[in-house]
Amino acid sequence: MDTTHDKKFSVNFYHLFLALVVFFLVRSCLQDASQKRIGTSEFKQHLERGAVKSVVIQGEKVSGIFVRPVKGETTFTTTLVGPEVAAQFDKYKVPYNGLEASSAMGSLALFLLPTLILIGFWYFVLRRGLKGMGGGGGSFMSVGKSKAKIYVETDTKTTFRDVAGADEALEELREVTTFLKNADKTSALGGKMPKGILLVGSPGTGKTLIAKAIAGEAGVPFFSTSGAEFVEMFVGVGAARVRDLFEQAKKASPCIIFIDELDAMGKTRHSSIMGGNDEKEQTLNQLLVEMDGFDTQGGIIILAATNRPEMIDPALLRAGRFDRQVVVDRPDRKGRIDILSIHLRKVKASTAVNVDSLAGLTPGFSGADLANLVNEAALIATREDSPAVEMDHFTRAMERMVAGIEKKSKVLLPKEKEIVSYHEMGHALVGHGFSHNDRVHKVSIIPHGFGAMGYTIQHPTEERYLMTKEDLENKMTVLLAGRASETLVFGNLSTGASDDLARATTIAREMVMRFGMTNELGFVSYEAPTSPFLDAKESFGRPGFSNETAREIDEAVKTMVMAAYRRALDFLGARRPLLDCAAHTLMERETLNEEELKEFFAQLGPGPNARSTEIVSIHH
Repeated sequence: MDTTHDKKFSVNFYHLFLALVVFFLVRSCLQDASQKRIGTSEFKQHLERGAVKSVVIQGEKVSGIFVRPVKGETTFTTTLVGPEVAAQFDKYKVPYNGLEASSAMGSLALFLLPTLILIGFWYFVLRRGLKGMGGGGGSFMSVGKSKAKIYVETDTKTTFRDVAGADEALEELREVTTFLKNADKTSALGGKMPKGILLVGSPGTGKTLIAKAIAGEAGVPFFSTSGAEFVEMFVGVGAARVRDLFEQAKKASPCIIFIDELDAMGKTRHSSIMGGNDEKEQTLNQLLVEMDGFDTQGGIIILAATNRPEMIDPALLRAGRFDRQVVVDRPDRKGRIDILSIHLRKVKASTAVNVDSLAGLTPGFSGADLANLVNEAALIATREDSPAVEMDHFTRAMERMVAGIEKKSKVLLPKEKEIVSYHEMGHALVGHGFSHNDRVHKVSIIPHGFGAMGYTIQHPTEERYLMTKEDLENKMTVLLAGRASETLVFGNLSTGASDDLARATTIAREMVMRFGMTNELGFVSYEAPTSPFLDAKESFGRPGFSNETAREIDEAVKTMVMAAYRRALDFLGARRPLLDCAAHTLMERETLNEEELKEFFAQLGPGPNARSTEIVSIHH
């Protein structure tokens, strides 16, 4: 239904109403300000002195004009008392006119009009204020109305063709559109569609986009809302909004209800120390009741999305509610190619742009990251007045996303520049020597981001989903190569390796506590259990091992880290002339790309044949 005309009429009515209020208020103020009220005796004195120019008689009320201003006033009003006062007008030759006295109805109207205006004004204010608070209607009862945005078939133009990089998830969800288009076919063999489907994945992987694509493919109304919109400061509002949402959906069925960030309203319930009933729990309870109270044969499908599935209450995930959980993971190389191809349609890209190369430079990027990459590249090209977006623009956009914005005003001291150059070339040489399947993409000593004075970027040449103990050890070796290079050349330590040390220590601790990669401690997991109520590991209570075991874990972690450091130190020590040459070249040019680094890598000689994942080392 087209509501444009109604909305326009409503706005014009309010404007007219406000104009009338302002008009009567201004008129009343001006009238009171321009006429001075005087008594009968004072009026007689003005007549005797000849100070009255003319008067108008209306019943017992007399309005007049002074010949000259009296105390700054030019007009006056008084009450006529007795017929002898009227006779004085002829005596003092004062012109006068008479008006018909106001009727009882007129007096009543003059009394009621300001009252009605005041009542209407407050009604208008309350409607406007409660409309913003209630999110739906314009009355006080609209506080409990659902805030869900309703998209009809013509509004939801997103289809499966606009979604890429999530083929497995789309395959599971295609039957939803088939059911909404033809429910009889699904129920022919007695099967029923799941009441709820939960989309689980990291932020930016396209969960909301997939939900809109399902609605667009099915051509049904799409109710879109967020879990946070159900919870307000007023007790019971969330539950009321849940009821209203399902009532609207039943009237519009077949349709789709999409609840984004389900964890905001569906968080695990737990007993409160203070007792009582939390508003969020009431909202969740109402959602559970509503999901039990409708049948999917009515054509209502509930989709929800979350990136924190461990926070969802188990009652929501049981059979009969959110029956199916679909994982929307980060795209692989093929998925990134498809996603980039979709976004490249919206920009004027050069024919030299290689989508396959871009996909290889962006491992681990989500769909939102790739969209941001294309947009950043287009902005860089626009700033440089380039006729098209070139491959170099994409490379610089990726570096900005990884390392931060370049700080041209931050100039390093000569000694600092030398230390950073040796540090980054240590990463680059060891990274190439210990990671034959990872290529070093770029090395720079230009300050970037928040305190980063340089960076080294490596990219894998193939997608990997499993890492061995040797892979993790080599990754630690690459991370500690910057500290090893500083120690080898300067015999002193700097603060630039803080991030490298933290990441290497984390890898070693996970190898010991999570992956069981030490013979001394056995194939045992010492990782702390995850609390069902907290999105973190338990920070209270006793650990699952003794103090003696804790000391052994610390010793094992330290042994692994120091072993990786010594491997990097020995590798660079055997190639000290090459390290000096490469570091001085980096000092002069400040940035070395992959082609420029090849001349140094060719002189490294054979290194350990190992594989690892992407490494971005940033020198702070």
